[in-house]
Amino acid sequence: MSHRQIMEALSGLLLGMFVAILSSTIVSTALPRIISDLHGSQSSYTWVVTASLLSMTATTPIWGKLADLTSKKMLVQIAIIVFVLSSAGAGLSQGPGTLIMFRVFQGIGMGGLTALAQVIMAAMISPRERGRYSGYLGATFAVATVGGPLLGGVITDTSWLGWRWCFYVGVPFAIVALIVLQKTLHLPVIKRKDVKVDWLGAFFIAAAACTLLLWVTFAGDKYDWISWQTYAMIGGTIVLALLFMLVESKAKEPIIPLRLFRNRTITLASVASLFVGIAMFGATVFLSQYFQLARGKSPTMAGVMTIPMIAGLFVSTTLSGQIISRTGKWKLWLCGGGVLMTAGMGLLGTLRYDTTYWHMAIFMALLGLGVGMMMQNLVLATQNQVAPKDLGAASSTVNFFRSLGGAVGVSALGAIMATRITHYMEDGFGKLGIKGGGATGGGGSALPNLDKLPAPVRTVVESSYGHGIGDIYLYAAPVALLGLLCVLFIKEVPLKTQSGLEQGANPQSVPAASGTPAGETPAVERTAEQPVAQPVGAHGGPDTSRPGENGDHRTQQLREYAAAASAAPAAPQPSGGIGVYGTVRNADGIGVARAAVTLISLSGRQLGRSVTHGDGSYGLDAPGAGSYVLIAAADGHQPQASTVIVGEEPLSHDLLLSGTSGLSGQVRSAVDSAPVQGAMVVVTDVRGEVLATGVTGENGDYRFDELVTGSFTLAVNASGFRPTAIPVEVQGQGVTKLDVDLAAGARVTGTVMAGSGRRPLPDARVTLVDAAGNVIATSTTGEDGAYAFTDLDAGDYSVIASGYPPMANALHVSGPGVDAYDIELHHPDE
Repeated sequence: MSHRQIMEALSGLLLGMFVAILSSTIVSTALPRIISDLHGSQSSYTWVVTASLLSMTATTPIWGKLADLTSKKMLVQIAIIVFVLSSAGAGLSQGPGTLIMFRVFQGIGMGGLTALAQVIMAAMISPRERGRYSGYLGATFAVATVGGPLLGGVITDTSWLGWRWCFYVGVPFAIVALIVLQKTLHLPVIKRKDVKVDWLGAFFIAAAACTLLLWVTFAGDKYDWISWQTYAMIGGTIVLALLFMLVESKAKEPIIPLRLFRNRTITLASVASLFVGIAMFGATVFLSQYFQLARGKSPTMAGVMTIPMIAGLFVSTTLSGQIISRTGKWKLWLCGGGVLMTAGMGLLGTLRYDTTYWHMAIFMALLGLGVGMMMQNLVLATQNQVAPKDLGAASSTVNFFRSLGGAVGVSALGAIMATRITHYMEDGFGKLGIKGGGATGGGGSALPNLDKLPAPVRTVVESSYGHGIGDIYLYAAPVALLGLLCVLFIKEVPLKTQSGLEQGANPQSVPAASGTPAGETPAVERTAEQPVAQPVGAHGGPDTSRPGENGDHRTQQLREYAAAASAAPAAPQPSGGIGVYGTVRNADGIGVARAAVTLISLSGRQLGRSVTHGDGSYGLDAPGAGSYVLIAAADGHQPQASTVIVGEEPLSHDLLLSGTSGLSGQVRSAVDSAPVQGAMVVVTDVRGEVLATGVTGENGDYRFDELVTGSFTLAVNASGFRPTAIPVEVQGQGVTKLDVDLAAGARVTGTVMAGSGRRPLPDARVTLVDAAGNVIATSTTGEDGAYAFTDLDAGDYSVIASGYPPMANALHVSGPGVDAYDIELHHPDE
């Protein structure tokens, strides 16, 4: 898909995300006023937020699994309808209980939108390019997050509207989103007769999550943290989780395939998402409460004052996505995000009701920058590891853990905050000689109306809320640090250059990550950027079904086959009405001139060839509708082959060529750094197969071109030196440089003789021991009595020979070269 086609398809999806996020954030600044008007308590405030997070957490895996089994377009439209109807119902609420119920349904719709947005993007866009478009998703998130509180504040402060319109305002946007989605989003519909949703697994995971969240919410309020209720609910959560794993291990289509967690990246990304959710949702949801109840600001101003955090989120999400698409490097952004998020949380822990605002703005900006770097990129790292059939399950798994962390964070930190605020109020009122409670907000009563409080009491209330909300950031900072530790251990894997739909159409390029042991990179995934073509038969085309010699035979075949097109003149766009045209681009999106483009049939017969124009454009005629293989090759780039399906109209198909990689360096002596000429250099892959060999030149230099990206072993051996083997990571583009220093290796040779005639002694055992008494090597003499020890460091040794009575002698090895040392054995009476 071209950039324009992708943006058209994403337009309705982004608009749907905007509606969902706007409808969620528009309530944040109005929530203190809503709870006060509905006569709710601090517990109600927490539950209004927790209810949507809880249902979103429980249903996210279900939406993701359904996306793997049925129409993604239909599902995202259903999610929007559910969200909008529940939002309208929430606007009609007459009490906290009704509002919480409709928030549950809002969470169900939100779970579908968040999970399906990631799944649909993964289906259309390759991981290498996805960072760029994730930036658009992040920008939508940021705009809706900024606009929501501002719009909510204005609506709440406008007397003729009121807070209920915060729920109604998203309905027109949703209707437009549904229309745009219907017109622009066109994805293949998977028609499967054996579709079976694992409802039992869904029930157990939802029940386990709900039990856990109920315990976190009620502990410390309804009962003590250490009590029989705690033991019962924790035990129930564990039992339900075990039952869920048992059901998933036997289910044909599990909600969360347990095999995914064999992959270390997916496991660590899920755990990190849990901690990010705790820190992000748990700490940020109470910001509007801080500004309104600790600083006395209006809902509108509360929204304005959170802009630094949202601006940081907007900048980091957009910028990191663009740079990741250009470089393919994503782990640095995850680690940097973890550092900034932890720092922002820790600094916000110093909040008080009179904290200087510009200090707080810096702290919020750091938090926003950190969250923006981690939130989308954890999903990207996970999607890069799975096959197309598991995209929905893997994406929803990461979102599930993030939502679960958010729900746990809101519940736990909300309970902690209520306890701390009550404590600070009782302490402050005690100093004034006032008994807390009632309208002051102490003792878990209704949220206070600051305008109705006398000045001394208002100061105590503002100070208590400022100090109490500041405390929850101190609790959230260590959790953010745990998320940073998780991402530090994630192994960076090069991003694939095929979308989910392309991988599904071309299964040879799909990684087997779902069955890969934890901590290992699949061998297939390492070659994800190699060309892929259909096997062909007797017409002389390349047969890619056989493994290539030196690990790169397939690449060489495609290069040789496509090279024949290099002398052909540039072809215009299809003139016969049926054909394929497009642009050949490099990794930076720039057209590649003079690239050879060849169209072949599935039987291997050449049908057309062309050379790209200066802007990388090409055009080829096809004999008719059907499936073909399109091959592109250019100097300095890895060739690329893909299957195209031509219909009754010309097909637009762009090709992406990745740059070739290389490995070069110098072999030197570790003693004096002198170049080593004639050293044998060998490159092997992770399976031990030899990919390339060479001999160093006069300056000790070596060079291997056209290696694929991945992990290799470089082995070097030279006369007079000790051999060495070094692991090396070949980067996606350019030449990786690696110099090798060889340690000098000495040799000791000699002959074992015996008797008065000094005859060579065969089968004599010779042992070499170093100065510390460690056995270095052993040797048995041949018929000529000779022995030898090689690859020795300079130093003192002992040589022990046996055959006659054993004899031990001291030996000093001076350095490189050969030391001769003969040994005489004899009987004591000789």
